[in-house]
Amino acid sequence: MDEDDLTVVRNPLAQDCLTDLRNVETDNAAFRGRLNDLGQACGVALADRLPAETVDVTTPLTETTGTRVRSEDVVFVSVLRAATPFVAGLVGSLPRATQGVLSASRDESRRREDGSFPVEVEYVKLPDIDGDTVVVADPMLGTGSTMVAALETVVAAGDPETVIALAAVSAPAGVERVQQAFPDVEVATVAVDDGLDEEGYIVPGLGDAGDRAFGTESE
Repeated sequence: MDEDDLTVVRNPLAQDCLTDLRNVETDNAAFRGRLNDLGQACGVALADRLPAETVDVTTPLTETTGTRVRSEDVVFVSVLRAATPFVAGLVGSLPRATQGVLSASRDESRRREDGSFPVEVEYVKLPDIDGDTVVVADPMLGTGSTMVAALETVVAAGDPETVIALAAVSAPAGVERVQQAFPDVEVATVAVDDGLDEEGYIVPGLGDAGDRAFGTESE
């Protein structure tokens, strides 16, 4: 894992959200809400990297100038389904960004020797991404299998200027797999955890983000 090419969002508000997401006592509704809050905090962190411009503003009293972040050149891609509330929060921070979605399911019965899983991307709907900053968001970056499949889909769809893989919680193995497969992709996360268990789940992690957000049970 190359830590020089890894951004960890250490904002105290983001870390506070993550604490609630980790807590087994956080119910489904609260989990969705905090995942949305975390997306907003990550959106604020990402805004520091985006170009800004000075604009004229008319207040109720006079003319002045203000700053406008050029978020219209940003595309948030949700990896369904767990990323839905996460990306809603990102868009809350950068409302002029556009959105894309893709579904990616991993076959957990066929874990490979290198720890990865086969992943099938079943649905893709992306806007024009040429020249844009594309943020591929998935709350969990565990083995990296799903994120790599999502990034392959995005890179094949156009010519973005910058691609960022964003996760709430990551495992070192997942970060390393993304970095090896896509050296030019930036990886950002709120936490890098200890590792993976025998089934490929992040430890300490926060459980299955999709199940906890939507009240379903793991198979």
